[in-house]
Amino acid sequence: MADTFNNEAFYGLILALSAFFLATFLTPIYTYFAYKYKFWKKQKQTTATGEALPVMTKLHAKKIARHFPTMAGVIGVVTVFLVTMICNLNREQTWLPLVGFVGGSFVGFIDDLINVFGSGKGAAGLRAPVKFAMITLIGVVLGWWFAVKLGWTDIKVPFIGDVEVRVVGMVIIFAFAVVATSNAVNISDGLDGLAGGLAMLAYGAYGAIALFQGHWMLAGFCLTVVGWLLSYIWFNVPPARFMMGDTGSFAIGAGLGVVAMMTDAFFLLPIIGILFVVEAGSSLIQIFWKKVFHKKLLISAPIHHHLEAKGWGEAKIVMRFWVIAGVFAILGVFLAVQGGII
Repeated sequence: MADTFNNEAFYGLILALSAFFLATFLTPIYTYFAYKYKFWKKQKQTTATGEALPVMTKLHAKKIARHFPTMAGVIGVVTVFLVTMICNLNREQTWLPLVGFVGGSFVGFIDDLINVFGSGKGAAGLRAPVKFAMITLIGVVLGWWFAVKLGWTDIKVPFIGDVEVRVVGMVIIFAFAVVATSNAVNISDGLDGLAGGLAMLAYGAYGAIALFQGHWMLAGFCLTVVGWLLSYIWFNVPPARFMMGDTGSFAIGAGLGVVAMMTDAFFLLPIIGILFVVEAGSSLIQIFWKKVFHKKLLISAPIHHHLEAKGWGEAKIVMRFWVIAGVFAILGVFLAVQGGII
């Protein structure tokens, strides 16, 4: 058994290294075309409630003036797709997370294309209801496959055991995992290296859980994403050379939601991805507060912008969030062991 585990762990390491080196090779190619054809991201002019963004404009004035490209998530999509298709494709373990990853990236890619090359009212990207409908459709289709084709109709609750939710319940839970995680990662992508680091730790935790479960190809998929994210962070630490854009954040989020379901560790997702929850939650609370009390609770939302406005430096926020995420990733793996997930 020990030899098998070691072999599986070594295979995952090879996949991670393959993704890291392939992404690092592809990055200069993307960078050349991104700067040549000016893949500049158009900054949002209003909040989700239609108000101006004076705080954000002031905080990121240098970034707005500097111009640097978005859509770098295409590097990750190409990398993860090629490594998985060539080395790690499996119907039971990696087909679904790969489709979720690529499907999420498709939604984000359309949004980025409109943002970069569009003009007029639609230039900010896809309208929120359209984006929500598209990612929901992906979640529902994948949830149906998960429940009907792969036969998952029970969900494991830590420390309690399996609970039958039937096909309809499983499709709803699966779709929720994909939609919620996609949007949470997207909201977190606001500072150099933030979303990439948080996602790397979350995928690493789920990779460990899958490895201990004996799902070595699913673990390999998680480590493939980790390999890409290591390369991405190398180029994205302040001052960032580019942004992953919605192409990357929606791919990461959708893939992470699928992985959480396939490891039967959905209920650990709010712990392993604690800061994604905090980031998305802070934006929702801000919207609620303004609609109900007609004033802002935070200086700016999500919470990383609030901390910026309070005087925290960008690197300080990112690194402290990484530390918190690392602690909760370890806690999530521990709870998986103790709660009967592994």
